[in-house]
Amino acid sequence: MSALKIVAILLIAAGTIGLLYGGITYTKTTHDAKLGPFEFSIKDKETVNIPVWAGVVAIVAGGVLLFVPRKK
Repeated sequence: MSALKIVAILLIAAGTIGLLYGGITYTKTTHDAKLGPFEFSIKDKETVNIPVWAGVVAIVAGGVLLFVPRKK
């Protein structure tokens, strides 16, 4: 399998996952405090939205790379 086909499959997979989930959520520690024997930390949940058009573009680009024949 060539590297171009691997990239195409990864683009299609990433686009599909982006359309299914719509975003990525992660936890970020913003503040840490230590007061005697006690330790406090504040954790915020951040969400990065993946636009629908980005998922569609990734799927289309992967499909073009995978199915359009290359000239030799």
